[in-house]
Amino acid sequence: MTEYGRGYGSEPWHPEDPLYGDQGSSRGQEQQPQWDGQQAHRYPQQQADPYAQQHYNSGWDGAQGGQPPYDPYDPYGQQPPADPYSGTNPDYYAAPDAYPPQHQHPQGMQGQQGMQQQQQYQQPQHPQHPEPHYDEGTGAGDDWRAEPEPEHAFFADHGDDDGRDDLDPREEGRGGRERRGKKNKKNKRRSGRACLVVTLLFAGAVGTVGYFGYDFIMSHFGPAPDYEGEGTGEVQVDIPENSTILQMGLALKRAGVVKSADAFSEAAIDSKKDKVLQPGTYSLRKHMSAASAVELMVDPKSRNGLTIREGLRSGDVYKLIDTKLHLKKGTTKGVAKTEAKSLGLPSWAKSASKLKDPLEGFLYPSTYSVGEKAKPAAVLKQMVARANQVYEQHDLEGNAQKLHLESPMQLLTVASLTQAEGKYKHDFDRVARVVYNRLKPDNTETYGLLDFDSTVNYARSQSTLDTGSVDDLRNFNDPYNTYKFKGLPPGPIGNPGEEAIRSAIDPAKGNWYYFVSINPEKTLFAETNEQHERNRRIYVKEQEKAKQ
Repeated sequence: MTEYGRGYGSEPWHPEDPLYGDQGSSRGQEQQPQWDGQQAHRYPQQQADPYAQQHYNSGWDGAQGGQPPYDPYDPYGQQPPADPYSGTNPDYYAAPDAYPPQHQHPQGMQGQQGMQQQQQYQQPQHPQHPEPHYDEGTGAGDDWRAEPEPEHAFFADHGDDDGRDDLDPREEGRGGRERRGKKNKKNKRRSGRACLVVTLLFAGAVGTVGYFGYDFIMSHFGPAPDYEGEGTGEVQVDIPENSTILQMGLALKRAGVVKSADAFSEAAIDSKKDKVLQPGTYSLRKHMSAASAVELMVDPKSRNGLTIREGLRSGDVYKLIDTKLHLKKGTTKGVAKTEAKSLGLPSWAKSASKLKDPLEGFLYPSTYSVGEKAKPAAVLKQMVARANQVYEQHDLEGNAQKLHLESPMQLLTVASLTQAEGKYKHDFDRVARVVYNRLKPDNTETYGLLDFDSTVNYARSQSTLDTGSVDDLRNFNDPYNTYKFKGLPPGPIGNPGEEAIRSAIDPAKGNWYYFVSINPEKTLFAETNEQHERNRRIYVKEQEKAKQ
């Protein structure tokens, strides 16, 4: 007998035994309890239970005989006592609300320890999480684990995490598998979003590189943008002086005529008409192909401008402006006289009483943009501005000093005489030399007289070869009559072009005093009067042949 009234046989535990209610502790007895002198089963030898040497002071002693007391936790014990009211034994497993029968291993409580050890070896190798320990005295559950450190926001799971380890097999019955499924779905969603973002970024980068790459290739190696067809509507385009082909294309693009300046430049160069295009005002159409625009610009009908030819006198220019603007005859001439000082003449072009026209020599030969609603003063001002630009480029003031002339006005006068007397440009350099030779004070051929019919015709506002006899010319009292007055006339007798200006600045070298043009290809120059008379006879014969 032990201290609690049980021996080494089949005695059940006493209810006051500290191990009572352990229901199969691993610290079992060495032998399985026996009933009616027969041993139920034999178990492996276990370590002796220290409580086996104890006994209850008032417990049941198996040596005393009789039935052992009823133990509700002993499946092999006797049946429970009968109900004093009904006289029957209660069936705890038959009631609808009863617990299901407990299935114990046939080897008893100690067999459960072996089964637990076997399950321990069969369990997956995962970190073990201790179960919360509850105090037996109070019954309250106090978690003995330390408070976990706060987790970083990036790693924290803000979903349905309840703090339990889903990998623990003990959590299988408590929703662990379901929670792992939710976490896996959430991780997949996160991975999907990351892949989508990377894909979008990559697609955007590829698209950007492709767009700019295509634009670069087309702009450097592809054909220039161009319209198709002859265009529609009508538009006037002004092409400034000294404009390059590219600048012309830019002006046409701004006006909506062509689609790109490059297309216009390519069309002009390919057609070999880039040298033919001139500044001025053109009547064109919108949205024209570059080739069509070039063809229309070389057509004189498309030029909606006013063209002043080289050597034209100012009086003739006024008439052209009146006709272009549909004005009364003499309107522009009156504006020139009254507004000459406000038209932008240079400081050295001061008007004098002897000048027939203050604007003579400053209405530079070119093509000007003149609309139907333009004013005469605006047109004249445009011409004067162009003349000033050319004269500054050729430095008339500086070259006049080099040639020992009194003023740039005299140099401009020489240029106008060269333009009027020299019928052909290839003769301008020698004609200009004849002018300078006759102006020499030691001139023994003409004695300082120019003897030019062009000056007499200018004074008389005419243009003819029959200026009269020598006596008539000597009696014509006009400052522009170079048969009577020595030196240069008071001012230019026309509006010279750029070739005549260059020849006046840099004349050919020679001792010529006379010249006569036989035909457009031949002009004869002479140093003496005798040579000149011989050349004149040749001229008369050529004129007779031309009449036949």
